[in-house]
Amino acid sequence: MTVAANLATLGAGFSAPALDSQAVFRVALDALSRPGQVLAMPRHAQVPANAPAAAACLLLALLDPDARLWAASSIAAGDAPRWLRFHTGCQIVDTPAQAQFAWAGHAGEMPPLDAFEQGSDLYPEQSATCVLGVASLAAQDAPDAWRLQGPGIRGASALAVGGLDGAFASRFLQEWQANRGRFPRGVDLFLATDAQIAGLPRTVGIERQEGVAACTSR
Repeated sequence: MTVAANLATLGAGFSAPALDSQAVFRVALDALSRPGQVLAMPRHAQVPANAPAAAACLLLALLDPDARLWAASSIAAGDAPRWLRFHTGCQIVDTPAQAQFAWAGHAGEMPPLDAFEQGSDLYPEQSATCVLGVASLAAQDAPDAWRLQGPGIRGASALAVGGLDGAFASRFLQEWQANRGRFPRGVDLFLATDAQIAGLPRTVGIERQEGVAACTSR
């Protein structure tokens, strides 16, 4: 297949690769430095049809030829992994344990957090970064919202995440408590709608907004 045919099939990526990648990378850093803040994702890329745009643009900026990406079934079934490999040179791997980056299209296909590379005390940066697609994000109080505390948050903040069933939410919050307890090891997570992202670095504590503690803050 020719380069032109690849571009026509997969999408052309960033229109101005250096500038657009920097803009997305700044949003990613902002999301991790201000946990739970809902940020608009610049969309300066032609993403594959049916690929969630915010997550696709985020990974397009983060991946490089040394990066290993695992994609869950809903993502792997489309063109997004080939698109990312074409534009970034990243490696596509078969299991979460092999991945430096992971992309799950919805909560039902998200592996347990301890299935991913955790890094080490000497090299915590070698842990995985995960991207999880969700239905909606809102930095506001709601019956099922999360209360976030930790570095980058003044006092506490609220994050309402749409599209998570109760069983997954309970499991995830228990896993997050263990993930945070492994600091400096542990994974970082981005939540992504089609147009927005929110960052959950491993340092943030999460508890249920209604007051039932699921993750305790340091």
